[in-house]
Amino acid sequence: MPPPPDPRFAAQAPWLEIDAQALAHNARLLREVLGQGVRLGGVLKGNAYGHGFAQVLPAAHAACDALYVIDPRDGLAVRAWEEREGVARRQVLVLGAVETEEAVELARAGVDLVLTDAGQARFVSALRSAALRLRVHVHVDTGLGREGFTLGELTAGVEFLAQARDAIEVAGVLSHFANTEDVTEQTYAAQQLAAFDEGTRRVREGLGLTARLERHVAASAAALLLPHARYDAVRVGIALYGLWPSSETRLSMRALTGHVPELRPVLSWRCRSQLTKWLPAGSYVGYGCTYRCPVDTRIAVLPMGYFDGYPRLLSSRAHALVEGQRCPVLGRVMMNHVVIDVTRARGEGSLTATLLGRDGEEQVSADQLAVWAQTINYEVVTRISAHIRRVVI
Repeated sequence: MPPPPDPRFAAQAPWLEIDAQALAHNARLLREVLGQGVRLGGVLKGNAYGHGFAQVLPAAHAACDALYVIDPRDGLAVRAWEEREGVARRQVLVLGAVETEEAVELARAGVDLVLTDAGQARFVSALRSAALRLRVHVHVDTGLGREGFTLGELTAGVEFLAQARDAIEVAGVLSHFANTEDVTEQTYAAQQLAAFDEGTRRVREGLGLTARLERHVAASAAALLLPHARYDAVRVGIALYGLWPSSETRLSMRALTGHVPELRPVLSWRCRSQLTKWLPAGSYVGYGCTYRCPVDTRIAVLPMGYFDGYPRLLSSRAHALVEGQRCPVLGRVMMNHVVIDVTRARGEGSLTATLLGRDGEEQVSADQLAVWAQTINYEVVTRISAHIRRVVI
């Protein structure tokens, strides 16, 4: 059923349904896999993997021990939400780029950030002027070749921290795996773990630290597959939303444990038809005349398209679901319209199509859409436009 009317959205606009219970289920399942002593961190980057930051935040906050974001504004938004709701603070860590003024605001709000390069020494004078102390996690580049200090850079790169203890507290060390999702053997991951352990040792030794540092390197695939990579916390993104990082991850999980945990997709994408009508045999559908009806065909026109994040590569490849019936996409996906064949679907007048999710016994998964669109499930969900209404169910 369509969601209740909301004057901020057009009556026939597409919408997303966000299943908070599915997210809670996934978090419980992940905790069972992780075992005792490992903190579960939920990643809310990319508009919560396209699910909607504001809509996912309450469920993720309740289910996880820590929250990880890219944008510093999202870190501050978590703190504002906690204050409004009167709930206890979670650890919040900003993984992305931060400017000096933002670092000061994060320190004031008690939000951690990642230290990725020696240029961030510029934060120190601003923090001292504001009489603030910022918690940071030192990023060791163990082989991804992105942010962070390589082992060769590490000692000199963090040297400034020894003279800035009044302004910066080193609370943790982290890294990112480069190749745990795309393979069923983890040789490169093992090399990265060895580099991470050495990097942690150098940070502690170089700064003369005696206090415990929180170590975290594992995202979804490593959290599921590599027990020795879990350390003190894991940063789980795609799996929290009920999607597998890759088919290789699923296969490896079965090989290692003998079973595949039941992750439950959190997101469904639906749209009511703008109109339905019959086209006579021989009629063309859409731009470029790429589809021609072989017989009399009942079509439904959906008021959404690639502007909304439905990939153009789904043209004449994908199916939507109407009343549990698979309905092929006909012709090209347009900027604001998709045409589907509803000849075999029950119902008259305005019909509700499921673009992603379950309808009756049938399902269109993000993995299946990714195959049709020649991409990955991450891109399918994160590219769903932020303007689409998201409803928590």
